[in-house]
Amino acid sequence: MKWKQMPVGPLQENTYVIWNDANQCLIVDPGSEGSKIIQYIETLNVTPLAILLTHAHFDHIGAVDEVREAFNIPVYIHANEEDWLEDPSKNGSIRFPLGVIKAKKAEHIIKNESQIEIGEFSIEIFETPGHSPGSVSFYFANEGVVFSGDALFQGSIGRTDLPFGNYEQLLNSIHQKLLSLPEETEVCPGHGPVTSIEAEMDSNPFLTGF
Repeated sequence: MKWKQMPVGPLQENTYVIWNDANQCLIVDPGSEGSKIIQYIETLNVTPLAILLTHAHFDHIGAVDEVREAFNIPVYIHANEEDWLEDPSKNGSIRFPLGVIKAKKAEHIIKNESQIEIGEFSIEIFETPGHSPGSVSFYFANEGVVFSGDALFQGSIGRTDLPFGNYEQLLNSIHQKLLSLPEETEVCPGHGPVTSIEAEMDSNPFLTGF
């Protein structure tokens, strides 16, 4: 499996394009610049299968419909935020001067932690709320990589001062779900550089004293 980190939009949200040896592709959090994401996928000569959303804040969903319609693929989102795609007051776009963002309903609703198969991809879904109530992380065990959305960053954690955020819940999510992964696991966050579980266990100031 290979993946490409693509910072997009004014908040430099990390969209990820993931593909495998079967030339199948997944897109995680297409937040903005849909044409850029689509063009990159087309250069890979792969078949997109789905869009996976770690959560539904506006900077992570801005290009959902453009990418979905370009490839005619379904969207996966957690049940706690399924109505956020259509509601600017919940996805937060109404509070930022970047334009109101809406997307159509998702085709697949994640209702609990599970392991799913999409094409030849095997994905473990962890519920990691705190930054937002429907935040999830997508773990590819065979590849040793987790896409953590805005739960865990290099040297930091997701903000919890937005509506529906919960600091203690986020810390519990990180410790119980993410830090329980093998230390060599790569962490692909929603913003900023890639890190590892080991690095965050050793030096993340939000976690070392917990």
